[in-house]
Amino acid sequence: MSFEFHRHATAGAARAGVFVTPHGPVETPAFMAVGTLATVKALDPVELAAIGCQMILANAYHLHLRPGDEIVRDLGGVHRFMGWTGPVLTDSGGFQVFSLAGLRTIDEDGVDFRSHIDGSTRRFTPESVMRIERNLGADVIMQFDHVIPGQSNESDARDASERSVRWLVRCAREFAHIGNREPGTVNRGYSLDAAGAQQAASVPGSRFPVPAHQALFPIVQGGIHASLRREAARAIQSEGAWLGYGIGGLSVGESKPDMYAMLDVVNEELPADRPRYLMGVGFPEDLIEGIRRGVDLFDCVAPTRMGRNGTAFTSDGRLNVRRAELRADPRPLDETCDCTTCTRFSRAYIRHLFIADEILGLRLLSLHNVHFLVALMRRARAAIVDGSFDAWSLDWLARYHSRPAPVP
Repeated sequence: MSFEFHRHATAGAARAGVFVTPHGPVETPAFMAVGTLATVKALDPVELAAIGCQMILANAYHLHLRPGDEIVRDLGGVHRFMGWTGPVLTDSGGFQVFSLAGLRTIDEDGVDFRSHIDGSTRRFTPESVMRIERNLGADVIMQFDHVIPGQSNESDARDASERSVRWLVRCAREFAHIGNREPGTVNRGYSLDAAGAQQAASVPGSRFPVPAHQALFPIVQGGIHASLRREAARAIQSEGAWLGYGIGGLSVGESKPDMYAMLDVVNEELPADRPRYLMGVGFPEDLIEGIRRGVDLFDCVAPTRMGRNGTAFTSDGRLNVRRAELRADPRPLDETCDCTTCTRFSRAYIRHLFIADEILGLRLLSLHNVHFLVALMRRARAAIVDGSFDAWSLDWLARYHSRPAPVP
């Protein structure tokens, strides 16, 4: 099995395509639900599949700390461990490590940090993170990168971006050294294209009982500085023909106009025949704006986190389900939504569950929010294919922003 990306239609920079992975195809654009600890909080994998979720994300930092990446490896890899048969992407943990202000020390070789769980001292290097992500066995793994706040000055952004490129080279070297096939597959005649051969060198007798192929994605950094984003994109491409690209360091404190401007820059620099993954971005309006700027894959904890806190995504903006005026409201959360929450339960009932601290409320709202984003991506894809995306996206954004101010 190999990775492929096929574009079926375009609308300006927007693309409708299919990203093929060893665990199945992903129709793009797509939203990936976040399963940080090998679980999308409050939701069963069967429910995720039923609402059309195609690919999910897990986190190397968190799974390394608990239960341990070697345990996940020995139990068959992250797919089998969590009972999910579709594609999985693992983030390297760069964001989590660098967000541990006061608990980590950075040098050129890597990062020393203290576990947020038990205070134990750990060290991540590009090489160790590749071994962790190989143990976990996701289809797509991300390089270890240096993440900084969104409003960082140009000097700090340059330092982090250039270090990320240097660390990418080390990640790729370790990735090739470890090997990218199951035990017993050495003579099975796999045929790799140039990109695959460069990134997926085989080591006979690999001890990892996980899927045969993984794709290593680099991450374009550079903060909100257009020149740095261009330099990073070009430097990354000079290091190899990658199977896909991550866009990192956005939605970390910068303004939305700055984020969108950086997406415009990166869209001009990255090859059109590879998928682009915008890391950690998942509010509905940002998904639409990202698609308009050439992004194919998204992820974010927002839908489940907001669901647990009582906020629903709707076509008219966010809705706080604890609001008193919903006490006897018979309507669904969103009359345009066909998720099981909206087709079976009223706003009044969901409000009652939250006021009464019933766990079902958290599950129903989390399910609705993930479904809302997954379905939004399906509609965007359909609009790209039928040629109506420009008008559809502008109309959708106008309606979503029509509420004077988002409900907190």
